[in-house]
Amino acid sequence: MTTSKTAQTGLHPIENASRDEITALQTERMAWSLRHAYDNVAHYRAKFDAAGVHPKDFKQLSDLAKFPFTTKQDLRDTYPFGMFAVPEDKVARIHASSGTTGKPTVVGYTQKDIDTWADLMARSIYAAGGRAGDKVHVSYGYGLFTGGLGAHYGAERLGCAVIPFGGGQTERQVQLMQDFKPAIIMVTPSYMLAIADEFDRQGIDPRTCSLRIGIHGAEPWTHQMREEIERRFDIQAVDIYGLSEVMGPGVAQECAESKDGPVIWEDHFYPEIIDPKTGAVLPDGEEGELVFTSMTKEALPIVRYRTRDLTRLLPPTSRSMRRIAKITGRSDDMLIIRGVNVFPSQVEELILKQPKLSPHYVLEVIREGHLDAVRVNVEIKPEFATATAAEKEYVAHELQHHIKSYIGISTKVDIRPVGGIERSVGKAKRVIDLRPK
Repeated sequence: MTTSKTAQTGLHPIENASRDEITALQTERMAWSLRHAYDNVAHYRAKFDAAGVHPKDFKQLSDLAKFPFTTKQDLRDTYPFGMFAVPEDKVARIHASSGTTGKPTVVGYTQKDIDTWADLMARSIYAAGGRAGDKVHVSYGYGLFTGGLGAHYGAERLGCAVIPFGGGQTERQVQLMQDFKPAIIMVTPSYMLAIADEFDRQGIDPRTCSLRIGIHGAEPWTHQMREEIERRFDIQAVDIYGLSEVMGPGVAQECAESKDGPVIWEDHFYPEIIDPKTGAVLPDGEEGELVFTSMTKEALPIVRYRTRDLTRLLPPTSRSMRRIAKITGRSDDMLIIRGVNVFPSQVEELILKQPKLSPHYVLEVIREGHLDAVRVNVEIKPEFATATAAEKEYVAHELQHHIKSYIGISTKVDIRPVGGIERSVGKAKRVIDLRPK
């Protein structure tokens, strides 16, 4: 029975399988994937040989810890196609990152990979509460970014009607949502709030729109942001997780009935949590860096890929596979301010607890003398736009106090007017580093 057929009528059998059945399938598929990578990717063969390990050394899942990690730098060093494990004439699609911090990371898919991705995205949308016949408004970016096409193919595979809008043109997004009446929207959480603001600007209550489900990912977001989205739209907002190097969106999906963290589709992606400093594998329940190994990918097998996302592995609930807790930050976007470790998501949580502040914010890292400091630029909510200077100063002081109390750093808070923070049509840029190079 295939995923695409069962996705429209119920769960795939693996979603209710026993742990022994999942482990047996993972062990079989992992052995194939390690051999596939070693035999067909020179970069992997060199790394395995340098580490003194061979695919034949893999006998059980715990043996995976013997194999070396893969990082984004590996993909950049082999740019563009050096990590592909199939001939170029077998590659059906190519995606890539923006390359804003270096060479782009390029990922490829065979037709079988595309089918697997579509199946898993259909499974994910079903888990979120979507059903065949629903209209899905896709506001993830199309093009080299995996979000738009990943959502698109999955929704079609499930039997949904796709509205392939992409990002931007927020005023027109609202117009078409009013006209076409989609049941589901797939979009970054930060842009979902920008859409809510546009509804308000047009004098339309977002709660009156046709949406019942929001599937949000591509950036970390907090429980408070979920509550804000659900309150403003009167919908169920669920988390989808993925990254291009592993597949794209649909590596893990939160289930509508439990909303307790994304379920990892463990029949295709094997998760580990490691200590980001030592690389040691940590037991389930402990926080560390999330690592993935693909088990079925043909064009770009990925072995122990360091995602840099910090989270925990949680036991199964509504599905038979393990979950990940909310991403608390990334091991590579952590700020160290006067000896204190700071993640933007920590500041976001405190902003969202202030009833007069909107979720739109930017952290600016500045240099004061020889010391680093943080300036928090945040917007006032539209309903408090007429607040006096004294009232805004009080709100700023409250936020400063909570950041100092809960995070441990002193900040400057600049409360901007409505629209004073630039809106993102994709992943929100939360940190701007203004320190001298």
